[in-house]
Amino acid sequence: MSGSMVEFPVNGTSAAGYLAVPEGGGPGVLVLQEWWGLVPQIKGVCDQLAGEGFTALAPDLYGGEFAEHTEMDKAGELMTSLPPDRAARDMSGAIDHLLGLDATTGDAVGVVGFCMGGMLTLLIAAREGDRVAAAAPFYGAPLGDGAPDWSGLTAKVEGHFAAVDDFFPPDAVEALGEELRGMGKDVEFHVYEGTGHAFANWENPLGTHDEAAAASAWNRTLALIRSRL
Repeated sequence: MSGSMVEFPVNGTSAAGYLAVPEGGGPGVLVLQEWWGLVPQIKGVCDQLAGEGFTALAPDLYGGEFAEHTEMDKAGELMTSLPPDRAARDMSGAIDHLLGLDATTGDAVGVVGFCMGGMLTLLIAAREGDRVAAAAPFYGAPLGDGAPDWSGLTAKVEGHFAAVDDFFPPDAVEALGEELRGMGKDVEFHVYEGTGHAFANWENPLGTHDEAAAASAWNRTLALIRSRL
């Protein structure tokens, strides 16, 4: 397995990302960053996925900028200043790149995202239709006015959310799950008792890392993408 920064074309320009490739290649998985940016922990998720036999790509949605864990205001500014159309363009371009790699098998990808990336996981799954076969959002979802057109969502969705989370309250998340199931979508959201936002981030930026919940969510995620890719 090897991981490195790569560039890929996007609508006449280019974007960058971190690509981790297993020996012999494997199904493609798009990894979407938290509001901190493309930090070592997100690259580590790609490395973990490559260790499990997946070709994993995390696009750098902030174009090289990132925030330290002590810079929550900067992280918030980076997230709110990210143009939704540019994020969608870069994510679509990353999927194009993944599917075009010799190291990627199959004609669809899985998507795994965290916090802001969890929300983007569901947005890109709805936008890309059959090109996304599995979606695993972690403690992030488009709630309220941020909802996309869900008609294109064909992926199996299995999400992982915190029981105590002011950013993405579990009641609102569960209401979204009910709404999507009412549309005939294959959606299951797990809420992990006693956990807080970002419980799966082993760098523990918010002091909420929960090893047992993180392991359970990760194992469910691997099972999901293996079943669909």
